[in-house]
Amino acid sequence: MLVGMLLVSRCHHPTPSAAAVEIALRTTSDEKVLKELVAAFDQAEIAVQQANLEALMSFYGKDYNYHGLKRPDVRRVWAEVFSHYGHVRSRHVFSHLKIVQEGSRKQAFVTCTGGLYGTDKDSGAAITIDSWVGEVHSLVKENDRWKFQGNVRGTSPSVPPTSAPHHPLF
Repeated sequence: MLVGMLLVSRCHHPTPSAAAVEIALRTTSDEKVLKELVAAFDQAEIAVQQANLEALMSFYGKDYNYHGLKRPDVRRVWAEVFSHYGHVRSRHVFSHLKIVQEGSRKQAFVTCTGGLYGTDKDSGAAITIDSWVGEVHSLVKENDRWKFQGNVRGTSPSVPPTSAPHHPLF
């Protein structure tokens, strides 16, 4: 199924993308929002490829929460990634998009399969830093920009921020 999604997605990509975002949606009622989301991922990807932590953190919402990890936690995780890995890049396949408007708040739920890749700075070996399948990214529009909010599955009190693996990155 994933191979099929990858093949179909090459035909439906709305714009060139730095993050190698592939669109495997059958249809979407809001192409404008989809393009904005791809642009947000592209901007984040440029920051990732440049190992620019400040620029990257601007794409995380003020209320970011991924299984109990907050913005300072994800900042620490990204800093660790950049200190251990070079040539970091990502890949995303969007398979479902849901937009929710509640008053003035607009939120997007993007089902995504993908990975984060780089090279080990010590050995030079290519490595998969993180991968995800069917992850539902939650994004919110703050000040006319889409910001990453976390994962719709909520928080888990059993995972302390100090033991976080390199997973809450996208």
